[in-house]
Amino acid sequence: MIFAARTALVALGLALGLAGAELQARPLLMEGKQATFQRVLTRPATQVFAAPDGAVLQTEAAFHPFYVYERRGDWLRIGTSASAGPTGWVKAGSVVDWKQNITAAFTNAAGRSRQVMLEDRATLEALMQDEDVRARLADLVAQSDSGHVDPAQKVVSVEPAEFLNIREKLYLMPILSFEEILHPLTYEPDLLLELASIPQRAQSQPAAAPPSPFDAGVVFVIDTTRSMRPYIDRTRAAVARIVQSLRATDLGARVQFGVIGFRDNPASDPAGIGYRTRTLAPLARRADQAEVLAALDAAAEVATVSTPGFNEDSMAGVEDAVSTIDWTGGGADPFEGRYVILITDAGPDAQDDPDARSQIGPAELRADAEAHGIAVLTLHLRTPAGGEAQHGYAEAAYRQLSGFGGRDFYYPIENGDEAVFAATVERMVVALTDTIRTAMGRQPALPPEAGGDARIAELGLAMQLAWLGGQPGVAPPDMLRGWMSEKAVEDPRRLAVEPRLLVSKNEMATMAELLTEIGTAGERNRSAEETDAFFDQIQSVIARMAQNPDRLIDAEAGSLGGALEFLEDLPYRSQLLSIDRTIWAQSAVQRREILDGLHRKIVQYRKWLLDPTVWTPLEPGAPDGEYVFAMPFDVLP
Repeated sequence: MIFAARTALVALGLALGLAGAELQARPLLMEGKQATFQRVLTRPATQVFAAPDGAVLQTEAAFHPFYVYERRGDWLRIGTSASAGPTGWVKAGSVVDWKQNITAAFTNAAGRSRQVMLEDRATLEALMQDEDVRARLADLVAQSDSGHVDPAQKVVSVEPAEFLNIREKLYLMPILSFEEILHPLTYEPDLLLELASIPQRAQSQPAAAPPSPFDAGVVFVIDTTRSMRPYIDRTRAAVARIVQSLRATDLGARVQFGVIGFRDNPASDPAGIGYRTRTLAPLARRADQAEVLAALDAAAEVATVSTPGFNEDSMAGVEDAVSTIDWTGGGADPFEGRYVILITDAGPDAQDDPDARSQIGPAELRADAEAHGIAVLTLHLRTPAGGEAQHGYAEAAYRQLSGFGGRDFYYPIENGDEAVFAATVERMVVALTDTIRTAMGRQPALPPEAGGDARIAELGLAMQLAWLGGQPGVAPPDMLRGWMSEKAVEDPRRLAVEPRLLVSKNEMATMAELLTEIGTAGERNRSAEETDAFFDQIQSVIARMAQNPDRLIDAEAGSLGGALEFLEDLPYRSQLLSIDRTIWAQSAVQRREILDGLHRKIVQYRKWLLDPTVWTPLEPGAPDGEYVFAMPFDVLP
């Protein structure tokens, strides 16, 4: 009897142990990795089985991502989550390996030709090397649009005419492989990408309401320190003239304005400086722009004292315009054209300046703005008071900040010339209203050939393509596989598709935590003599973080990059991830640059982690840590 009871207990213990092991199952690691799991993508109509040669559980659409838990002969045991365990089996031939978790996103085609996806790499390279590549590309696009493509051309698909914002409408174009070449037109590096294409799973949704008309929101972010008074007056006069000209037309309600004033850290002189940033007029739909003109009058009530130093906290003003202004129209009717116009005669506070509110850098702030569909345009008054060195610093920062779709929207006003400034403001705002006229099928009031701003005309087209791409029924090519060039085949100055890392919330949290620890240790051990202490602390941090199964980190890494091994083998180059003891000890200037870059990225990652609009589940019921974001390479560590 005792033996029987003991046998039963042993059997129960074994059963519980096996059940626990099943619950704690983790996917297989990629070869040579310690924390990066194997993933596959399904082919069209892939069947998922309960067991090898067992009953069919379900049929999956093309290129659905799964983790691999077991490989047994011609069968793979798969699951949708890295933490929830396996859910079924698939035949190895019904899936393709997805080694890097990287995907491609179409860029906005304004200013370049639409691109084609071709069957193989050789056909793509032949197109790129054609002496008349522009005409050949145009012919292939026209054939595709007509639905009558010569099979000998090997065209798989053509880029959609509308722009698809991957942040607003997640779609997957997994990059299955890539090769780096020199673009035949410039001999500069280019990536040839083998892509698979799938839109996010269709979900049943109520019928969409008819799209609202294309309209624009313009937010002025104005330096309201003492030296800016004459320029604010000029801005008000220009806006007043344009508002008056639109008042009796149907365009008046389709161009709306907001105003934010900025200065610097008021702690240095609370009574005189008054405020760091202040929303003087929110962006809102108004029948009358008197509130905006009054806000510009308020902006002209400049600070009564000079702020310390020449730089101001312009980054805080732009950050408020991006994150606190309601660009959605209360959620019911978003502004389709979104423009921030920064006006200042000063450079931005550096991220390590104690007067700066945020450690976010200009490049990271531009990326955040662009992800929200917002273009930042900067009018930089290069007054004699600034001096060439200060203006050079400010220009470098504002060129990083002022861009959209790979285009530069930095406008220097030499010597702070008031007349040139006034003409530039008026031409800029007219160009923005012309984007509405163009969307309505009308002629612009000031076309580029008549002195209008060609850059803004192109920007307006980009905004319209994004608006059209957000309409119901617009999707990327479905269930396809082929090759495209990262850069436009006819104009390598333009990106055609942008590689992105499909990063989970757990992975981004890992990056943020590790970079924070690295930054703290780096600030504590900044001299070359303290290199060993710095790396000893980093190894301790990595070992501790590796104990947390949600932190995807390699405890045995020999470099910082090796610790975040899911970033290895990607087609991008990172100074940070290649750092070892020798490199860190070489230069104090380089160490300072590295630490400043770390702080900028940490700020951006934390903003994304707290922003629910960034994250998308690939599966209904996916754990929060496995929600994903298609992260641009230029903001990786």
